[in-house]
Amino acid sequence: MSLVNPTKSTKRIGLLLAVIVLVAFPLIFNNPTVTTIATYCVMYMAIATAWNSFSGFTGYVSLGHAIFFGTGAYTLSLISTGLNMSGGFPVFALVPVAGIAAGALAIPIGFVALRTKRHTFVVITIAAFFIFQLLAENLGFTKGSEGVTLAPGGFAASDYNNPFYYASAVILILTVFLVWHIKRSRFGLQLFAIRDEESRARSLGVKVDRVKLVSFVLSAIPVGMIGAIWAYFIGQIYPQFAFAASFDVTVALMCFFGGLGTLAGPVFGALVLEALQRYLVLSLTIQNLYLIIYGLLFLAVIVLLPEGVLPSIKKQISKRLLPTGADVSFNSPDSATSGIPQASAANKEPVKEGKAL
Repeated sequence: MSLVNPTKSTKRIGLLLAVIVLVAFPLIFNNPTVTTIATYCVMYMAIATAWNSFSGFTGYVSLGHAIFFGTGAYTLSLISTGLNMSGGFPVFALVPVAGIAAGALAIPIGFVALRTKRHTFVVITIAAFFIFQLLAENLGFTKGSEGVTLAPGGFAASDYNNPFYYASAVILILTVFLVWHIKRSRFGLQLFAIRDEESRARSLGVKVDRVKLVSFVLSAIPVGMIGAIWAYFIGQIYPQFAFAASFDVTVALMCFFGGLGTLAGPVFGALVLEALQRYLVLSLTIQNLYLIIYGLLFLAVIVLLPEGVLPSIKKQISKRLLPTGADVSFNSPDSATSGIPQASAANKEPVKEGKAL
């Protein structure tokens, strides 16, 4: 198996190179169009990673995370305009506040929605999303369809995108680190056990409801923070865009494309699909043609690479490297199906002893 899995040093070098590329990209490619696309890519990479940390790890597909994105956007917008902030870097201090607001809102939503089965949970999250979208359109303090206009950022035109890019990059790095830690922790094993067989996890002593709720809240916080950065980036928000119906579908597609339940899959899926979408929007003369191309690409991946691009590539490499007839098992933490049998086995004795979360 050592032929299949990279060594720790190789992984660390790869991670370091990825961080270097992330930091250096807007300094090397300083074209405004390119940095705008890059900023959106980094935003969705963080969002997809956070969404996957709940839906990919528990098997509960959420189509309501746009609630937290919109909550973060409105939190920063309303506070900054209410305090008459003149823009600049001080506005970024409100980003953690937006994340806290999104996490706080996730508690009652998750408390209700997560008491249902997986298929019912999807419906409840959709219903909750439309409720919050209607509230944003009709409540007085949100200014309804008039929208909220923020003070200009006040950054230099030559590198206007850079502060938003780096703010999003910080959220991305922190989110990836959090998810990586979760996958390697006892808490992550419990999430995988729930995804594998929830009733069995419950019978072994896992506090299923609490574990799911904590995961749900943790996934909402980065989404809310990115929503706040997005609102400041575009400068004006409206309910139909802050609470967009296509948001969760897009994020889910990114995770399924790259590899649901993996660490690198959502990052890869968001990078490829968001960059492709932005490029097609700018280059195609036929409006919404990019949606057809986008859909066809996703269908091709579902048919040809049902586990996602990265897990499928990894499996093919493993088959070529292992001797003929060898048993191929995937114990890497990045495998979409790894950790579930191991999670149950690893947690079996400690859970019986009452040490579950």
